[in-house]
Amino acid sequence: MTDSQRLHDALLTIDSHIDIPWPPGPSPFEDGPRRVDLPKMRRGGVGAGCFAAYIPQGKRDAAGFASAYERATAMLHAIRAMAAPAPDGTAGHLATSVAEVEAARLAGGPAIIPAVENGHAMGETLDHLDAFRALGARYMTLTHNGHNALADSSVPRRDLGDGPDLHGGLSDLGRAAIGRMNALGMMVDISHVSKAAMLQAIDVSRTPLIATHSSVRALCDHPRNLDDAQLDALASSGGVVQVTLVSFFLKLGKKETEVTIADFVDHIDYAVQRMGIAHVGIGSDFDGGGGVVGWRDAGESANVTAELMRRGYDRVAIAALWGGNFLRVMRMAEEAAG
Repeated sequence: MTDSQRLHDALLTIDSHIDIPWPPGPSPFEDGPRRVDLPKMRRGGVGAGCFAAYIPQGKRDAAGFASAYERATAMLHAIRAMAAPAPDGTAGHLATSVAEVEAARLAGGPAIIPAVENGHAMGETLDHLDAFRALGARYMTLTHNGHNALADSSVPRRDLGDGPDLHGGLSDLGRAAIGRMNALGMMVDISHVSKAAMLQAIDVSRTPLIATHSSVRALCDHPRNLDDAQLDALASSGGVVQVTLVSFFLKLGKKETEVTIADFVDHIDYAVQRMGIAHVGIGSDFDGGGGVVGWRDAGESANVTAELMRRGYDRVAIAALWGGNFLRVMRMAEEAAG
């Protein structure tokens, strides 16, 4: 066994953003075509994964809101079902708190952490956030591609009538939603949101924010990535950017086969040097577009640890990147709830 594999096996590794197929596809209990399933998580030593109920941006009307909420709750139920006993007797462990993530690690994992991607899922109804939290959701991404009722997106949708901005950042509803999320102990995810909305959300939230799957704009000038001012603001507020694995967020216009795990870690290096080790983590966006040569699925996750070690990161730093920083923000959200 290599030194990097030995270290990887000893870590609590958390992937902060994983999509699930919808409508429901291949079983998460089988080693199949999904980039992340329970066998691959175990093979790759992934101790916990945040599985997102992804809601595509639709029309901002009553029918669109109702459809989005129905899909979000159905997907959260499907994510919870990943913690049911598998046919071979193994199971994931539903984890909706830091204590449950840590307990799942001791029990052999992996921990299944539910989340919601796109505030369109709640429509214009704050009480829907309570329902998401009751189903275990630990964060919600405020937008996806396209403005919604809460905030402007970094990627407007012309087919939905989006201009450069709709709200000038956050709407009044978006501010109220952040307040409700703080009260519920849900983390506020600012991946996908416009720069104005992101900076306003930092001011509004009582707890640090997290970008669960974003990369560095200085290295790849894509509107989904965070620029230096955003990285600085996120670090100053105590938040974390979870560097993501989407090939064209790492190298502009490049396909998965043209981008390597070294390119991915280049973004980690930049963020660490800019923000400090306490403000950087890892969020693959597997099954939602993530994947590069060397880290194509959860089963290859130990390769990340090997590349970090090759670049001189020590055990403490790698533990922080692979989950410690994410858990800190998660714990702060729990402590501020109520």
